Amino acid sequence: MWIVLGIVSAIFLGMYDISKKHALNKNAVLPVLFFSTFFGALAILPFLILSHVAPETMISCKLYIPPLTWSGHLNLLAKSALITVAWMMSYFALSNLPISVISPIGAFGPVWTLIGAILLFHENPSHIQFLGIAVIMASYGWLSVVGRSEGIVFYKNKWILFSILSTMLGAVSAMYDKQMIQRWEYSPLAVQAWFTIYIVPLMGIVTMFFWWPGRSRFTPFRWRWSIILIGLMLLAADYLYFKALSYTGSLVGMLITLRCSYIVISLVAGGILFKETQLSRKACALCGILMGVFLIFLSK
Repeated sequence: MWIVLGIVSAIFLGMYDISKKHALNKNAVLPVLFFSTFFGALAILPFLILSHVAPETMISCKLYIPPLTWSGHLNLLAKSALITVAWMMSYFALSNLPISVISPIGAFGPVWTLIGAILLFHENPSHIQFLGIAVIMASYGWLSVVGRSEGIVFYKNKWILFSILSTMLGAVSAMYDKQMIQRWEYSPLAVQAWFTIYIVPLMGIVTMFFWWPGRSRFTPFRWRWSIILIGLMLLAADYLYFKALSYTGSLVGMLITLRCSYIVISLVAGGILFKETQLSRKACALCGILMGVFLIFLSK
């Protein structure tokens, strides 16, 4: 069941990626990031309130968000700070590069996650899973070749570096999620809810200090309805991800890899909505990534 949840989560991640690209097109990055997190927190706030005033009802609906200790809140605040940095790098990269190039870079995340899962949680991936990861890495190499033909030299482009660093921080966050949910036994809904709440003031501080004072010199902010969709699509994707992670025996390395299949949606959107080029060659890299995902799925 947790594998199915991981795949459905990937579908919402694809829609989240499209919403981000649409909202960031010729738009100020930090305000978009702040307002998208704000509307995500606004959507989850009723569940927090109802869990406090009507816990029996929320328990019956399986949407109860239990209270956390002070140490739990500090741990979630630390996760929010980590993701704030990761998202800033990711959004700036997506704002400056084609979605059909940036999205597949996220496929490199399972490599870092797999290493962390082996070292920290003593997971023992099968030979087929390792083969799947190798295929994904080879496909990533082909993507870099395609990017060069568009004038994007991966090892020289700072936005590519931002995307890779963001992916690494995302892998660290995934390890932290597993620590909190499977070892410290935090409720997945509590992790998602308070992380969503805490990231808003952090992004507000970043926006006020780094964008607002010099806003006249930067790209102006334009309101778009896709900003709201960013928060909502991410809430749905993360809810399914945390639910899958709560299952006993779920492998975080496999879950992160399965979620990488969202790049199918991103590649199609890049061609249809954003008129991006080299899609046939990028599709070859995509097929390799999906083959790696299939190998991991097959091994289970």
